[in-house]
Amino acid sequence: MMPPGQMPEDRRSSPHFRHTPLQVIHIVGNFMRIWSIYSLYRYLSQTGASVVLFLFTCLVPASILFLVLQKPWKGRPLSNVQVVPSIINGGITALYFILWGKGLRSCGPLRAILAEYSGAVLGVLSAVLYGRRGQIWKKDSPADIEVQTEEVLGMTEMAVPILAGVLSALRRVIARRVSLKNQLKRRLHAITIASATCFLFPVAMWDMIIGSPSSSSEKMPFSVWAFSSTVLFGVIFIFYIDSIAEERLHVVFSSPRHLMVAGGCIIVMEIIYKMDFSLAGFLICCFILGVGIYEATSLERTRRDSSQTSDISNGILEDPIQMSSLPT
Repeated sequence: MMPPGQMPEDRRSSPHFRHTPLQVIHIVGNFMRIWSIYSLYRYLSQTGASVVLFLFTCLVPASILFLVLQKPWKGRPLSNVQVVPSIINGGITALYFILWGKGLRSCGPLRAILAEYSGAVLGVLSAVLYGRRGQIWKKDSPADIEVQTEEVLGMTEMAVPILAGVLSALRRVIARRVSLKNQLKRRLHAITIASATCFLFPVAMWDMIIGSPSSSSEKMPFSVWAFSSTVLFGVIFIFYIDSIAEERLHVVFSSPRHLMVAGGCIIVMEIIYKMDFSLAGFLICCFILGVGIYEATSLERTRRDSSQTSDISNGILEDPIQMSSLPT
């Protein structure tokens, strides 16, 4: 018989087992998203199809599904303070997709994914530098080292996916600042994707009208897998999976844990697709990038803690809902 004051062993360890299915879902979801990126890269490189037009055709059904699932017009009415930033975020998202797609075609999936994390580091550092009046410029050397590893490809080509990573970090920050509640965040995300599709429409039409002959996809039939995987895993499912990881596992995109999961998936896909891949070089780049992410998020937490301490010392107690303590 168990003593009255003794806690059962399985009850003490239950939180770990309770989070295990969520961790598995997070890994599988990121693997499917990275698989869709490699499929999209193979399709674009083999057919020469228009990047903007293909991404627009993927965003159209994705935005419809988001609107049908979330129904932002129902429930509590959304204020202009929430809707207007979400629409502006849609323009940023549209520009992100354009730059990310062009960077994927020119640099390949591995560089495009790692540059997205590099852009997230620069996005976090920009917020820290803005808050501390530019006193720590030398702290971003890990991200610079990661960029320097791509000099063989060319700084101009690598600047495109890195800028897309900065825009990706910016749109995540805006979405987090506008909506604090989970349900509200999903409703506003549906508005963001719908507005991104609207912003992308004239660019796609212009690209289709004046597109070069090399952008025609007559060399290869339309890839159903590239299209469906981009819509489902690259746009829709990854949003819900990242939301679950952020809310339940406290794993955000700009975190070493997220980079570790993505790195393992990239290694598998590089082997499957038989890409020109150096495991040692990739691990070194991931290590440097992980150090940069850790340092950037540490500076973000230090700045937040110092600002909270100064507010408490001045006797300022904020009654509204506090912002999320997760790194941006």
